[in-house]
Amino acid sequence: MADAPIEMWEMQLAFAIGLLGIYVGWRGTIARMTGFYDLSGAAKSLLFGIVSGVLAASAIDALILAEVRNQSQNIISLSSIAFMIALAESSFVLFLLGKTRTVGLRACAPYGWTLGLGFGAMRSAHLNVRLFDPVVWEGTGFNAQNIALACLLTITTCMAHASIGSWQGSRILDNQRFRPLVYSSFARMAVILVTVLSVFFPLTIALLAPFVVWSWFPAQESWLPSGMTPAARQAYRRTLRQSVLNRSRAQTRIRGETVESEE
Repeated sequence: MADAPIEMWEMQLAFAIGLLGIYVGWRGTIARMTGFYDLSGAAKSLLFGIVSGVLAASAIDALILAEVRNQSQNIISLSSIAFMIALAESSFVLFLLGKTRTVGLRACAPYGWTLGLGFGAMRSAHLNVRLFDPVVWEGTGFNAQNIALACLLTITTCMAHASIGSWQGSRILDNQRFRPLVYSSFARMAVILVTVLSVFFPLTIALLAPFVVWSWFPAQESWLPSGMTPAARQAYRRTLRQSVLNRSRAQTRIRGETVESEE
């Protein structure tokens, strides 16, 4: 029996941190859309993302991360490989989100978000294992610094893939398929290269973080609600405002008093 690259409990922690990205992306976004979209379909898309993420993570590890470790390929060759993997993922996203039933439900954007969460979680979990392995590169190994980097890598990877998936889904609703397929492939290629290089050179993650921060706002305000009717979108935004208001009142209320709400 082949030995695991790291201790079993360290590997379990690496995958647990990877799954943290799903929790953050779901609680921060999809959970607030209850009643506006079919969340059972979103959960199914999440499972598809997890399965496809495992396959992609294995290919990225063998074809890109191993080559970076051995310093046997230049950046052009690695970019070409990353683009082919990214193109396969974008095509898979287009296939799933472009189905007649999904388009009919106008749920392409939120399903793309959860699909990206699953994909990013498995990719980051695999990278976390390599990050905790002391023989991969100078500086890798199980320590507090790399645990913190694994958390940052997980959140960044999951949010980046989720944002790209939601954007591609929103473009499908606008009957745009080929051009978003190409653009999303280039974006995913950049995510693959930056996240892999972050295992070896941690500061590389700073190249991706601004994109993740920027994409969060159009994803929440435009891409994810893109399938809602104007009335539903208005109700959705009113629900979000009411939720923030009630939370603020609950935090400042005097114990024993009820929290007022606006109908």
